[in-house]
Amino acid sequence: MPTCARRRNSLIAAVAVTLALGTAAATQTPAPPRVRLVATGGTISNRTGGRLSAEELVKSMPGIERYAAPEFEQFTNLASSELTLAQWLGLAKRVNELFATDAGIEGVVVTSGTDTLEELAYFLNLAVRTEKPVVVVGSMRNPSTLGYEGAANLLEGFRVAAAPESRGKGVLVVLNDEINAAREVTKTDALRLNTFQSRGYGVLGVVDADRVAFFRSVVKRHTAKSEFDLSNVSSLPRVDVIMVYQGADGDLIKAAVDHGAKGIVVAGAGAGATSGTQQDGIAYALRKGVFVVTTTRTGSGRIAPPRRNPNAPPPAANPNNPNPLTPEEQRRRIAGEDLLPVKARVLLMLALARTSDPAEIQRMFSEY
Repeated sequence: MPTCARRRNSLIAAVAVTLALGTAAATQTPAPPRVRLVATGGTISNRTGGRLSAEELVKSMPGIERYAAPEFEQFTNLASSELTLAQWLGLAKRVNELFATDAGIEGVVVTSGTDTLEELAYFLNLAVRTEKPVVVVGSMRNPSTLGYEGAANLLEGFRVAAAPESRGKGVLVVLNDEINAAREVTKTDALRLNTFQSRGYGVLGVVDADRVAFFRSVVKRHTAKSEFDLSNVSSLPRVDVIMVYQGADGDLIKAAVDHGAKGIVVAGAGAGATSGTQQDGIAYALRKGVFVVTTTRTGSGRIAPPRRNPNAPPPAANPNNPNPLTPEEQRRRIAGEDLLPVKARVLLMLALARTSDPAEIQRMFSEY
């Protein structure tokens, strides 16, 4: 065969091989995103005779390989009400560490008991600083119960964590095919599967058979835009929640202050009303340098900051109140905006770990 013919045939063969390789590369299925399970326990793990481990939870999800490459680690294996604030700090630091040291992890799923899931999720929403998805899941039935939904919730949590559309939306709570924002969601029923609701705000999205579908985003600050850096925080200040009810005694507030509370969240009646001698207790707290946040026990509604005129004359003397609060003491009264009392407590703990400036703390309640 002439030399030119051999060269032509070699060139044709090389082009064919190149095209074949290119076609194979184009049709090759991309590797599923890596998603890490950080298990803390809860009903989702509470099998009769012994709790499910993180590894067992991952193995319980049929078809997970279609959506994610699952990894797992056991942080704790406790009921959510048994987790300590020190463990909350450790969990947030661990999730931050995972994202900081392993760029290949695309999302994290955290299991939690449902009793305090909304508090833990909101804490992570403020303390984990990443654009990547962090999803909190749980279950209402335990693994030994007929109708256990834990594996389905966990699989949907992994799907949401693996979905690119979940980035930048803050910490998400996924149960019962629904995606809710950590800031807004609350447990509304002691037993029913559809217990987690965002009431007037509505769900962020749903997890359907074909895809993860989002309908809206949260505009409040969270995660990557949060200012709460826990790197040097070893403990959180004590903050207590006091309920308003007819004829309530302010001594409970005084007792909390005397036992070391740095903040009090008042779950007020209606738009923040108190009862009994609670105003005396609040005044006692403010004089002691304790911050008092007003919220509502109704489950929804906004407590707005008061309008303060710096040029207003001092109030007239009141013979019934010979020892009025000073302006500085009054500024420690913070409006809780639309946060539920337990979530206002979470934000106040983090705020007090950062500052004691009343204006800054009120700003935080407006922005977060």
